[in-house]
Amino acid sequence: MSDPRYALYYCPPEGSDLYRFGCRWLGRDAVTGTALEQPAVSQISPERLEEVTRTARHYGFHGTLKPPFRLHRQATEEQLTGSLTRFAAQLRPFTAPPLVLKNLSEFLALQCATPSPEIDTLAAACVTALDRFRAPASESELAKRRAAGLTERQEEMLVRWGYPYVMDCFRFHMTLTSRLPDEAEHAAFRKALEPMVARFAAEPLRIEAVALFRQESQDAPFVLARSFPLSKI
Repeated sequence: MSDPRYALYYCPPEGSDLYRFGCRWLGRDAVTGTALEQPAVSQISPERLEEVTRTARHYGFHGTLKPPFRLHRQATEEQLTGSLTRFAAQLRPFTAPPLVLKNLSEFLALQCATPSPEIDTLAAACVTALDRFRAPASESELAKRRAAGLTERQEEMLVRWGYPYVMDCFRFHMTLTSRLPDEAEHAAFRKALEPMVARFAAEPLRIEAVALFRQESQDAPFVLARSFPLSKI
């Protein structure tokens, strides 16, 4: 068995409309680990919906703040959670712009309607403040990231932080599909999703906690380990 991996996510409150939507669309509740029946989608077969959401389902419905990492050999999960408790206690909850459906490099995802400096600041803090717990990325992990084709700045982030899309290369998003290069299929998925997510565009996104997710082994799905409220008054 490989070492577990951890990630810091924004995870909507369990029981919220956003959380229920995301879990049902992906077909898994990452808090309980329960498999869920996905919605019936016009012009898209259940098999294709399952396939297109498979990778996102593996990670759970979320917005990444600090990408998956393994603990270095001198660190423990108890130390990580203790540091996260102190970290979150120094931060205030905040409100971000509403979520809307967007095309993100041929993926469909929820993103804030307008930029959120507060989310960007939170993500950068998660990357830097907890980096002392992160084991260096392996050569195979680095090669996998480089295979996608990186800019000079993304390569710099990969070497420094173990992941290319952090700091000024970060874009907050909540993934709903894998890449959909076929225009007709992309349009079909977008048409199906638009009425489902329209209600989220009516309300600002409230960020009140940072969620620690854990992956027991490489093939295991990510599940919620613990949520850390942003509790500074």
